[in-house]
Amino acid sequence: MTNETTKSQGHQREGGLGQAVEIAVREFMETLDGEATIDFYNLVLLEVEEPLLRVVLEYCGGNQSRASELLGLNRGTLRKKLRQHNLL
Repeated sequence: MTNETTKSQGHQREGGLGQAVEIAVREFMETLDGEATIDFYNLVLLEVEEPLLRVVLEYCGGNQSRASELLGLNRGTLRKKLRQHNLL
């Protein structure tokens, strides 16, 4: 099985993105020190989405069409998200 196929099936490799997210989430949860939090899922998405969009757009040299293709998003959806994060 190729590395690309493995990635597309959701398998994580050691030191990969999934592991980095897991570590970050665990560290954040430790800072809560037992306190309740609300809407944690959306908090994580907001925290991750902005740097994801920024880095992918930079990787694509600012080309929104390439970035939307790489992300698997419609270009209009990408532009909406870029505006939401003040990246336009």
